[in-house]
Amino acid sequence: KDLPTAIRFHEKLQAKRSELDFEIDGSVLKVNSIALQRDLGELSSRPRWAIAIKFPPQQETTVVKKIFASVGRTGALTPVAQLEPVFVGGVTVSNASLHNQDEVDRKDVRVGDTVVVQRAGDVIPQVVSVVRSKRPKKTRRYRLPKKCPVCRAETVRPEGEVVTRCPNLDCPAQLKNNIFHMASRGALDIDGLGEKLIDQLVEAGLVTRLSDVFTLDAETLQRLERMGQKSAENLVVALARAKQTTLRRFLIALGIRDVGGGVAQLLADAFGDLDPLMAADREALEAVEGVGPTIAEGVVGFFADPHNAAEIARLRELGLRWPKGSARQKPAAGGALEGKTFVLTGTLDGITRDEAKARIEAQGGKVTGSVSKKTSYVVVGDSPGSKLKKAEELGVEVLDQSAFEDLVT
Repeated sequence: KDLPTAIRFHEKLQAKRSELDFEIDGSVLKVNSIALQRDLGELSSRPRWAIAIKFPPQQETTVVKKIFASVGRTGALTPVAQLEPVFVGGVTVSNASLHNQDEVDRKDVRVGDTVVVQRAGDVIPQVVSVVRSKRPKKTRRYRLPKKCPVCRAETVRPEGEVVTRCPNLDCPAQLKNNIFHMASRGALDIDGLGEKLIDQLVEAGLVTRLSDVFTLDAETLQRLERMGQKSAENLVVALARAKQTTLRRFLIALGIRDVGGGVAQLLADAFGDLDPLMAADREALEAVEGVGPTIAEGVVGFFADPHNAAEIARLRELGLRWPKGSARQKPAAGGALEGKTFVLTGTLDGITRDEAKARIEAQGGKVTGSVSKKTSYVVVGDSPGSKLKKAEELGVEVLDQSAFEDLVT
């Protein structure tokens, strides 16, 4: 068959869609030749010899009964329209996301409005538009709340962003996600504190705020399902180990928006300890190279939140420590290793990778994560990975720990 015939078939199928005994969302056009299909091949997710043609989403009208703010696991507040239930595209729809304040303003959706709804991609309920001619009198524009509906913390909307957020570390709506982030390898690296265990701890009421993690003991943990004595003891040891950290890791663990590993290191370098950083204003933060207005605003707002300040104080009371002034020095201009690029692989004896990196950068060197022709040295410890092989293939100079220490001493 030719293309016009295929299109006519698709249009006829669409016209009969409501009469079918089963749900369909379109038709699929295929190259009608096995030989040509073999020649065209396939991508990882779909064949090149077939294409789906979707029907337009089915639309219905209904009335907005209420608009409320839902708090997601990242702290984002999403306005949601509660609708008079309406049957659309094979399912009954009673709620639809309005995404953010800008979208609410753009569509001007209000309580009492008659709206056109559809299921985007025949899956996600969506308010398409408002039927203005049916709007009741004295309706009011909707605004997201100034306080989180879950924990009552003051909400924030950083300049230039569309999302309004709850900044509270201990907001129940985002607690699980915050604990998982704190325990991750790039943050406090708490071995054994995974997603399923976090679910158990929160749902059992054993952890109701971030710092509660560091109050757990083996006896309490053993009361959890599938938690044996050895596993409980190992987690307690991991928690004790995680208390001895670095300022950079602690800042990452706090989950401040836009403060990842790189920015956390910049802040640790610039302020040396947490107290001067918490006391810094936007101007002081923006003076740090690599920190712009958005990040500065987020950091100031985070530390100004009383819930966060209380949580940080409790974490310190529970024993989280980092060497004061141990932040890496800024790369030394004109240092002995200026212009040299290092890659670290394997485990070094008596020195962590962070410490090795700090010693390199203190003398003007740079550490990257992958080996290339531009790499000056690959430093090799015990059980090196594929980076050693790559260095040998490219002819990059390899240093064992002894040679490395001679170089940076």
